[in-house]
Amino acid sequence: MAHVSQRADGRSLPRRRRPAAAWLLPLLPLAPIHAAGYRIDNTRSQAVFGVRLLWLHEISGSFRHISGAVRPGPQPASMIVDANITVSSVTMDSPRMRRWVLAREFFDAADHPTIRFVSDPVPWATLEHGGALPGRLSLRGVNAPVHFTLHPMHCSGPAPAPCRIALDGTLIRSDFGMTAHRATLSDKVRFNLAIVLLPIVPGEPGEPGMPLPAHGHEKIMIGSQ
Repeated sequence: MAHVSQRADGRSLPRRRRPAAAWLLPLLPLAPIHAAGYRIDNTRSQAVFGVRLLWLHEISGSFRHISGAVRPGPQPASMIVDANITVSSVTMDSPRMRRWVLAREFFDAADHPTIRFVSDPVPWATLEHGGALPGRLSLRGVNAPVHFTLHPMHCSGPAPAPCRIALDGTLIRSDFGMTAHRATLSDKVRFNLAIVLLPIVPGEPGEPGMPLPAHGHEKIMIGSQ
């Protein structure tokens, strides 16, 4: 039955129906994710860390070089995030603090130049809408299960198009051997990663990375707090 409206003289007129497509638009699925996966744009991606000093002030820095890929996982419609952070790419306001975080008692860049996170396979929908992102982290020679929070993916257009993802979590530094200054420096280190993804062209390697070393450390758990 057609919807009606009243004219000024009281007579009814048929009301125009909205096009069917307008009603269906909110129900349409998001554009499919690029089937070949994505590589991390190391010129526009960064990781930020922060640790509380005397529980009042935060010491923070930014890693300016992240490489890796987001590639299809072993199950249909699954994905794996593989991110490699170059420790020496860290920038800080204080040159003295930068030298300290690169030294043996903190990140130990000389012996362990890379921090690496490899996620478990998770549904592609997690990449689009956000959610839990479990995996394994390799830091200072310790390889442990971790848990990040992944925020919804934002793309500049339909696939294939550059996209952005963000991950955040908190780690306990003493579990990775960073035990210096525990009386004045918080044991919790905040990590946030802002990653720009570029679609992998078929045949392009996409920086898959090397397998993680097999260490037995199992204490660390990362998650937003």
